Amino acid sequence: MYNYRICYCFRLRYRPASNEPSDGLKEVYKKYSGADGVMGLEQLQRFMSELQGEADAVAAAQTVLERSKEFRLLKRKGVSLDAFFHYLSSNENSPLLTGVHQDMTAPLSHYFIFTGHNSYLTGNQLTSDCSDQPIRKALLRGVRGIELDVWPSSNHDDINVLHGRTLTTPVKLIDCLRTIKEYAFASSPYPLIITLEDHLNTTLRAKLTSMMNEIFGDLLYVPNKELIETFPSPEDLKMKILVSTKPPTEYLEEPKTLRDKDNEAQGGAEDEAWGEEILQHKPEVFEHKQSEHYQDEEDHDEIVERPHEAADYRHLIAIPARKKIGGLTETLKTDSNQVGRLSLSEQVFEKATIHHGNEIIRFTHNNLLRIYPRGTRFASSNYNPMHGWMYGAQMVAFNMQGYARSLWVMQGMFHANGGCGYVKKPDFLLDTEEDHIFDPKAELPVKKILKVKVFMGDGWRFDYSKTHFDLYSPPDFYTRVGIAGVPADSRMERTNAVEDNWTPMWDKEFEFKLRVPELAVLRIEVHEYDMSEKDDFAGQICLPVWELRRGIRAVRLCDRKGDLLTSVRLLMQFDFA
Repeated sequence: MYNYRICYCFRLRYRPASNEPSDGLKEVYKKYSGADGVMGLEQLQRFMSELQGEADAVAAAQTVLERSKEFRLLKRKGVSLDAFFHYLSSNENSPLLTGVHQDMTAPLSHYFIFTGHNSYLTGNQLTSDCSDQPIRKALLRGVRGIELDVWPSSNHDDINVLHGRTLTTPVKLIDCLRTIKEYAFASSPYPLIITLEDHLNTTLRAKLTSMMNEIFGDLLYVPNKELIETFPSPEDLKMKILVSTKPPTEYLEEPKTLRDKDNEAQGGAEDEAWGEEILQHKPEVFEHKQSEHYQDEEDHDEIVERPHEAADYRHLIAIPARKKIGGLTETLKTDSNQVGRLSLSEQVFEKATIHHGNEIIRFTHNNLLRIYPRGTRFASSNYNPMHGWMYGAQMVAFNMQGYARSLWVMQGMFHANGGCGYVKKPDFLLDTEEDHIFDPKAELPVKKILKVKVFMGDGWRFDYSKTHFDLYSPPDFYTRVGIAGVPADSRMERTNAVEDNWTPMWDKEFEFKLRVPELAVLRIEVHEYDMSEKDDFAGQICLPVWELRRGIRAVRLCDRKGDLLTSVRLLMQFDFA
């Protein structure tokens, strides 16, 4: 008898990445093609009109023909399947309306404004460096609200920007102001609002005023009267910088107070790939405890001011911050003679919506409301922005270095209106008649049905290495699609995972019943399924539902930070019923 030792070597072969459209896309091409199997001008016009919803189908069809000819994909009688697929996958076939198209002549209070919180921090809220670079990045993303916390330098002869009473390292105010001037209108011509958390004495306020006048010059908007009854419009304020803080006379009336500390230690970072969704949690009623490390951003050190010394500084303030008076009922009372800005912490705002929802919406018709993250978000995480928008809050302030789902939704909202940083509030949030005030908690009828079909995806093979997702096989991609909106509209769905394929084809359709489509943001995420570990992130994008273009569109995906990936995109179809 003999014993044999035999060794076998196996090499798995996987299907190569496809350059062809999915079966669903082939069916669409077949439906609109002529008898000869080619999409001629007439068939292309019908496709543009019926499926894509193009207002000028003739011009749109002609453009596709010219582009196909340019890329030598045009057949003698019309557009080939390759040319059709090339058009659908192109950057020109965007899912959103382009350019600023909303009315920009209404008062400033009628718009949601892209707003940052502690805009100078590079990382966490306690120990990270302060720098002008996060401000530059925020402005390049279209942010229109920048927050600066100004404090005296160690020898009290200069002004620093830092998160006070923490271990954050300071940056000089003058560096921040110079960066703001350079990039203020790099991505949008509409007004930039600087909210100041002011901890300066009279001498340093005079220095701050001098700095701003010297650096910004004519860019500074200075109201022609002290009391403003109605805010100017974004159109009126183009290429202007507005300063918002408390008028110095109010420091005479207020003792030193401290920022409320949330009694829940929930400052952890948001989960990236799976974990909890953006919660539509119920506001909780709780008492606040004081902490020596967190000072309310609208309550400053008691500083004795003399009227003649404060005049220049007061003249600098374009949007006065309102003082909190007594309870919320008194604070939210509107003044017909003067408009301003009120700031509330995330948890105080949530508590306010329980019993004061109508007053908040009425207040935000003429005044600005700014919501900022609770003090225990040490890791610079964020909250659900939809809760602020549902009640008309214009300045939902976010930590722009958070990089998680809440920030993706924020970025999605401000893809609207050409990405200019201002989005017109829906009409129902501007109706302040007692019987008409919007109630997000009410049971509302379905207003629209959004139909979303995910055909296929591609581009990962160009943007990532072969072993980025799996060491020994191609990735197993799946797509998650859902809505961030009012609680009744919010839900997520997903496709199956397509195994071992760099160009996954799903051809999966979903329907979303929307009660408030004017506030709905479409969430799209792609992940790579991993049996043994947490699924890998493979791209995301959030899109404002009210700006979606009908038809089959090329949806480019972003990384965790919100930066567009070079090649990755999905082919998706959108329709409304």
